[in-house]
Amino acid sequence: KENFDSIPDLEFNPIRAKIVHAFFDKRPIEMNMDEEQLDRFRKEKLKFLFHMYDSDHDGKITLQEYRNVVEELLSGNPHLEKESARSIADGAMMEAASICVGQMGPDQVYEGITFEDFLKMWQGIDIETKMHVRFLNMETIAHCY
Repeated sequence: KENFDSIPDLEFNPIRAKIVHAFFDKRPIEMNMDEEQLDRFRKEKLKFLFHMYDSDHDGKITLQEYRNVVEELLSGNPHLEKESARSIADGAMMEAASICVGQMGPDQVYEGITFEDFLKMWQGIDIETKMHVRFLNMETIAHCY
């Protein structure tokens, strides 16, 4: 884990600890998967991402949890005030409510995003190309001068 501290692209990432922790997940990965296995693997990736937001692990991403993550992610931007980050999180949560619940009444309160809601929101988005890390083969690089 200590070697990750020397990776320049991770040095200033506000969620570096969560990313590094993900690399030491001990679940086995099969290379030749059928459609059912690929679907299960996709859900596992989304479950990992869901748990990055659901910090108290109660099965729901509340507005406050979402605000915390957004503020953490945007904390390195000196031009963005905390109130702007809060507005971004609030707007995203309202959009999530409209996707998952639909039109809400004035007295209805959206409690938070469940994992089922989270799956709905990510439906049709290609996470296979957005949530992966490629490592270069260092032997190949050594031969290129």
